[in-house]
Amino acid sequence: MAEEAGLDLVEVAPNAEPPVTRVMDFGKFIYQQAKKEREARKSQKQVEIKEIRLRPKTTEHHKMFKVKNARGWLADGNKVRVRIRFRGREITYPEVAMEQLREIADELSDVAAVEQAPQMDGRTLLMVLAPKKT
Repeated sequence: MAEEAGLDLVEVAPNAEPPVTRVMDFGKFIYQQAKKEREARKSQKQVEIKEIRLRPKTTEHHKMFKVKNARGWLADGNKVRVRIRFRGREITYPEVAMEQLREIADELSDVAAVEQAPQMDGRTLLMVLAPKKT
């Protein structure tokens, strides 16, 4: 029947008893499947992770400027990683940096939730904020 119609005989379910086959144009089937996958990828939203880099000695004005940027990124649906780098002897006072991160989290608490609590990673202190679901 497939040869008469100029189509292909495709085995759909080989494990069924008896095996299920279908008469179809296999090339067209593969093309349509690829097209569906492309459409599905288009509709997916890629979540980006933006980053704010600070130091323990960062001034209040500069920090608030960075927080303002982070608020915009969170509103766009991106995650924000806040990184505080320690240089030299600054690492002996991690509580200063922890306080900064706590202030940033409080400032952005209306639009963001802390996804990853502050933790040390070498000479940096990291925290990840994710946008709240609306």
